Amino acid sequence: MEIALLAHDRRKELMVQFCIAYCGILAAHSICATNTTGRLVSEATGLPVTLYMSCNQGGSQQIGSRIAYNELDLVLFFCDPSLIEEYQGSVMDIARLCDQHNVPFATNAATAEVLIHGLKRGDLDWRDIVKDQESGIRG
Repeated sequence: MEIALLAHDRRKELMVQFCIAYCGILAAHSICATNTTGRLVSEATGLPVTLYMSCNQGGSQQIGSRIAYNELDLVLFFCDPSLIEEYQGSVMDIARLCDQHNVPFATNAATAEVLIHGLKRGDLDWRDIVKDQESGIRG
């Protein structure tokens, strides 16, 4: 599975701690992230992380395009709801794309934990079927 990680500045440490806690599960999957979040996670966990630009420099759009092309299976975007403009901007854009393309999406650690446990159990394996159908349509 392909997993994207994003986090607002005041939630980056929470993302790092989350990834440390679930490193064993995440290690079985491909991880991509916006630049700073990805570097912090990789340094703390040793996980390989494909880095995109920082969120405010276009990283959220890069991840958004991967969602639109059905290349991501799970998106974790730890948000700071006190950042109203950022929340209404990049978070809502990513949420809309995830809703449009049926990609599981978490904006906080509680929901992310439910999704990670589901990932471990195989509850998200249906994403492989969706991707196969999409590639058949495009092919």
